[in-house]
Amino acid sequence: MTSYNIGVLSGDGIGPEVTREGLKVLAAVSAAEGFQYKLVDYPYSGEYYLKTKELVPNSVIDEWRTLDAVLLGAIGHPDVETGLVERSVILGLRFGLDLYINLRPIKLYSEHLCPLKGKGPADIEFVVVRENTEGLYSQVGGHLKKDTPDEIAIVNGIYTWKGCERASRYAFELARSRGAERGVGRKPTVTLVDKANAVRPQDVWTRVFAHVAKEFPEIATDHAYVDACCMWMIKNPEWFDVVVTTNMFGDIITDLGAMLQGGMGIAASGNIHPGKTSMFEPIHGSAPKHAGKNIACPLGAIGAVSMMLDFLGEKRAAARIETAVSELLQSGAVPSADARSGIATSEMGDMVLARLG
Repeated sequence: MTSYNIGVLSGDGIGPEVTREGLKVLAAVSAAEGFQYKLVDYPYSGEYYLKTKELVPNSVIDEWRTLDAVLLGAIGHPDVETGLVERSVILGLRFGLDLYINLRPIKLYSEHLCPLKGKGPADIEFVVVRENTEGLYSQVGGHLKKDTPDEIAIVNGIYTWKGCERASRYAFELARSRGAERGVGRKPTVTLVDKANAVRPQDVWTRVFAHVAKEFPEIATDHAYVDACCMWMIKNPEWFDVVVTTNMFGDIITDLGAMLQGGMGIAASGNIHPGKTSMFEPIHGSAPKHAGKNIACPLGAIGAVSMMLDFLGEKRAAARIETAVSELLQSGAVPSADARSGIATSEMGDMVLARLG
């Protein structure tokens, strides 16, 4: 029987609550599909830092590399310096494990969840491939004369041919597989999103994208500057199939995409290095104002479990979770995918379990 070692960082705020529901669903589908797993818990969070002053050591990053996957709840504590623990944990994973793809599905399950007039599930079903280890998040830069009138802050956006190429190739391969699943009909398309007209060094993205596209003649290509992309995501989201973009722009447009599908509470993501240890998480953050109230929506965490299982090769288990969430939302039993739904976190997890079959 197949067995997996899965690291778990429940984290801060609502993280432990939504992670608990995701693990309930993981237990149910593993029993149904006949695979096993071992959970390895890690304490690193803002709360843990307040108690110990300890961030993630290099030895733990080495340990993470030996796992099959990592499931993250949320990181961020209001009493800790902004970004300190987030950089240690999230960037420790992304950079330490070279998780160069951030994969964000944007899928509307039910029209009542969408804030756009006249748009339904057929109009909003695309994927954003965000380059995950370069750009403005490379941490290259710093301050001079900090906290004085002469302060200078410098940050450098790093774009390498290798980084652009592997993200672009992943996007084209994903478009090809999505097209095969759809069959005859809509032609698979990859859209490059950048700002190379104003930020000329991003021209490397333009050139790499064109270079990789030659290997996929059956895939249509498109291009949008990031401001236009945001506009078209609202006006005509049905235009998009697979989007590939920079680290910073991907961070921004995927939150916009989350709102199209019903809110941050339903959105999941994968931080992926194909064939190696990868990390999966809901994207809503720790939301400390909702912590401990049992009101946070756990569907993003449950979706992250589904993405993790798909990555691990447990396709049927992943599909069962996807179907259960889809049926639940289409049933109308969940009025909103956020803390205002009136449904307890634990109850919503149980509602997914009931539909797993």
